[in-house]
Amino acid sequence: MGKLYRLEDALRPGQRHKVKHPTYFSRTELNQLLSLYSRRVASGEWRDYAIDQRAGMAVFSVFRHTHDRPLFSIAKRSGAGGRDREFLVYAGLQRLKRAGTIAEALAVLDRTPRLVVSAPA
Repeated sequence: MGKLYRLEDALRPGQRHKVKHPTYFSRTELNQLLSLYSRRVASGEWRDYAIDQRAGMAVFSVFRHTHDRPLFSIAKRSGAGGRDREFLVYAGLQRLKRAGTIAEALAVLDRTPRLVVSAPA
């Protein structure tokens, strides 16, 4: 059975209970997330997603199978008063990227085209 990881544990020490303003993804951010998600669904890599909202954090998680743990989680975290927001991309507990905009954060998940050379016959 999979191991449960709480992204809330990724908050900086002392910040967990100080955030009083809820954090949500904006329409533009959701469009970027769902655009990436739909491309990966079309290629057969991803199958399901979930959006969670916690105090000071909104998380978009993608899954290969519905009952698996998330392949990737994209978190929007805001500081006091809703300012100082940052975007984090996780693969399990490993943080892949920390950025000031969602476009910068999602760049880590973009695949770059590469040349495939076949072996000589």
